[in-house]
Amino acid sequence: MRTYRVPMVPGPTAVPPAVLAAYQADYGSADLEDEYFDLYAQTEGQLQLILQTRNQCAIMTGEGMLALWGAVKSCLKAGDRVLAVSTGLFGSGIGDLARSIGAQVESVDFPWNAVADPDQVEAAIKRVRPKMVTMVHCETSSGTLNPVGAVGALVAKHDVPLFYVDGVSSAAGTELLIDGWHIDLGLIGTQKCLSSPPDLAIVTVSERAWRAVDEVGYQGYDALAPWKTALSDRYFPYTPYWQGLAALSQACQLILAEGLAAVFARHAQAAQACRQGLAELGLELYSGQETYSSPTVTAVQVPGQLGWAELDKRLRRRGVAVGGNYGQLAGKVFRLGHMGSQARVDLVQEALEALREALAGE
Repeated sequence: MRTYRVPMVPGPTAVPPAVLAAYQADYGSADLEDEYFDLYAQTEGQLQLILQTRNQCAIMTGEGMLALWGAVKSCLKAGDRVLAVSTGLFGSGIGDLARSIGAQVESVDFPWNAVADPDQVEAAIKRVRPKMVTMVHCETSSGTLNPVGAVGALVAKHDVPLFYVDGVSSAAGTELLIDGWHIDLGLIGTQKCLSSPPDLAIVTVSERAWRAVDEVGYQGYDALAPWKTALSDRYFPYTPYWQGLAALSQACQLILAEGLAAVFARHAQAAQACRQGLAELGLELYSGQETYSSPTVTAVQVPGQLGWAELDKRLRRRGVAVGGNYGQLAGKVFRLGHMGSQARVDLVQEALEALREALAGE
């Protein structure tokens, strides 16, 4: 199905017409035109407002995983100690990224249906004395929202050099204070709450992180180093993607015009409507407590009487798409993505009605 009547997958999200329209222009050669450099500076400024940061934003051509890989390889070298805070698939996956380049990684693991306990994280920081602490804000597979602010305070308290946070499924859908939470490397994708296509990856880079980049000296397509001076030197490491940047800028403009407080409230309202409706249908959240749940995605236990394959088939027949899952949650937990343009109570209600019909066999 190319287009869903009720899109509720946790990314890529439905793209608003105004954002899609940005792709229709036949732009010139970006590295030759003042307009492109102006657009890059404008988009960086928009992102800084949304993410509450003064740090530079490297806007790289590629899906969100490019940001995660690039930040690891640019700031770590073999033998560096890393503490990976894991509450699910993506938290543990970041630890694997660091291991793949030879870092000494210790994980502090929590149940996938819960969130990180700052006290346990602090004990691990004291024991490991890491160069970097890694963490996921919204663990998309589990539908949980981690206490990044509390862990960021511990990073600052114990002088950990780098705090690396995956904000792919939370940025622009709920409060993510890059500077206020001491985040040195904020990893963002365009295809979630920003509701732009999955073609750009964003890394917010603190001064501490730039020093690590200089020390490591990593070179590669995903390297952060060239982005430190790309705008000031008017020289990008590869062909700039004008259409994608124009679309991202338009997406940011829509968010800022609505206002961050209103955007966050809209996500919270859609999430509340979703969870209340699920309870009325007799479906159980995967997260152990509703207070753990993210305002951008809800994870639900698959009803045993149907199974995931049959439920997915019945929903698709009704033009509704929700997300399945991966790893140990595959076939057991499905997810509704009320994020970005999909964070609407009316859309959630349509999805819930389709779920009711699917469960009843209508």
